[in-house]
Amino acid sequence: MTGVLLLNLGGPDSLKAVKPFLYNLFSDRTIIKLGPPFLQRPIAAFIATTRAGKTRAMYSLIGGKSPILDITKAQAAELEEVLNSGATPEDKAYRVYIGMRYWHPFIEDAVKQMHRDGIKNVIALGLYPHYSIATTGSSVEKLKDIMKNYPSLSLRCIESWYDHPLYIEAVVEQINNGLAQFKGKPDVLFSAHSLPQQFIDDGDPYLKEIEGTIASITKKIGVRSHLSFQSKSGPVKWLKPSTEHMLGELARKGVKDLLVVPISFVSDHIETLYEIDILYKDMATGLGINLKRTESLNTSPTFIKALAEIVPGV
Repeated sequence: MTGVLLLNLGGPDSLKAVKPFLYNLFSDRTIIKLGPPFLQRPIAAFIATTRAGKTRAMYSLIGGKSPILDITKAQAAELEEVLNSGATPEDKAYRVYIGMRYWHPFIEDAVKQMHRDGIKNVIALGLYPHYSIATTGSSVEKLKDIMKNYPSLSLRCIESWYDHPLYIEAVVEQINNGLAQFKGKPDVLFSAHSLPQQFIDDGDPYLKEIEGTIASITKKIGVRSHLSFQSKSGPVKWLKPSTEHMLGELARKGVKDLLVVPISFVSDHIETLYEIDILYKDMATGLGINLKRTESLNTSPTFIKALAEIVPGV
C-alpha cells in the first residue's frame, strides 16, 4: 500500500494554541532568519508572546481556532476515496495521511504512523499549488530529515502543481460562481500570500508560478484582473502591491464591484476568513467597493479530482 502524505501549514486548534503555534512558525529559519542561529528560538519566543494577544483576537472572530485541520481531514478522506475508487477494502492501494508543519498533527507524527501501518512507499503532496522555499520547501526539508530515521520507507515528493488542468478548472469554477453573485461584471482581484522580495531575488519560483496560474485562468474566462499580496509580517521588503494598497488604487480608478480570489490558498484559514472576509471587506466598504470573495477550494469535487490526478501513477 502507498501512503499519500498531505503536507500543510497547520493552525492553532484553540485560542490556547495560538502562542505555541506562533513560536513554531517563527522558529523556522527557512522562513525568516531572526539574528544568528542561537538567537532564533529566543527571538521567536519573544515575537510569539508579543503577537499572541492580537492574533487570538483575530481567531476569536472566526470561531476560536483555525479550520485548516478539519478541512484537510475532509480533503484527505475524499482524496482517499477517489484514489481507491472501485477497490474493495482489502484491495485499497492508497492510504492518505496528514502532516502539518507548525501544529498537530506534525509531519513526524504522520511518518511514525505510516511506519506503524506498514507503509513502504510514501508520496508527499504539498497542499501549496505554487512552490516556495517558505512553504513546500520547508515542509519537504523537514520531511526528508525525519525520513532518515525510517530507511524502509521510500519517498517521492510533489512540490508544485500550479498549472495542472484540473486545478485550473477547479479555480475557474469558483470564480464563475463568484461572478454570478454580481449584477454586472466586476473586476477580479487575485490575492496571494505575500513573500519577502529577497526570496524572489534569490530565485524562488513562487511569483512566476502565481502569474502562470493566473494566465491559465484568464485564458478561460474574460475578466479584468489584478494581482496583490496579503499577510505580510515583519520589517523586510515584501512583494507588492499589498492587497490593502490595491483596494485603494481600485477605488481611485472607480471600481465599484470586486471579486477577490485567494489564489495561493486551497483551504479556508485566517487569511480568508479574517483578512479577506472581515478586514478587507470592511476596508472596501469604506472605499465604496462592493467586495465579495470566491469560495475556497476546500473539498470542491473538481479540486479533489485534481489532487487524485496529481498523485503519480494514478
